[in-house]
Amino acid sequence: MTKYKYSDITETIIGSAMKVHSFLGNGFQEVIYQRCLAIEFGQADLDFMREVEIPIYYHDEAVGTRRADFLVEGKVLVEIKAITKLEEVHWAQILNYLRAYKIEVGLLINFGDKSLQFKRFVLSK
Repeated sequence: MTKYKYSDITETIIGSAMKVHSFLGNGFQEVIYQRCLAIEFGQADLDFMREVEIPIYYHDEAVGTRRADFLVEGKVLVEIKAITKLEEVHWAQILNYLRAYKIEVGLLINFGDKSLQFKRFVLSK
């Protein structure tokens, strides 16, 4: 089995999201899932920041800020959605955030479908 960068962290994040989705199902607003995930992250002893304002860089110059849903262990960016279907525009969004925030690993998690959807993204340096 291949181990990916920060796989221990991403596996714990995904497991936490599965617990939330299993309990709540789909149909709630994103903020509800975000609050529940924060509870699960705490129970999993993950170090996290919620709605953290992260600077956006253009080359090496800060040009603004954006609030990320979560930054976990200072290494994994987590963006959550509560929509019926993830589309390529959402993939582009998280890839842009990873580049702008200078973070290598991200998870896009969608609570809006009957089954939890998630996708892992890695930027190589």
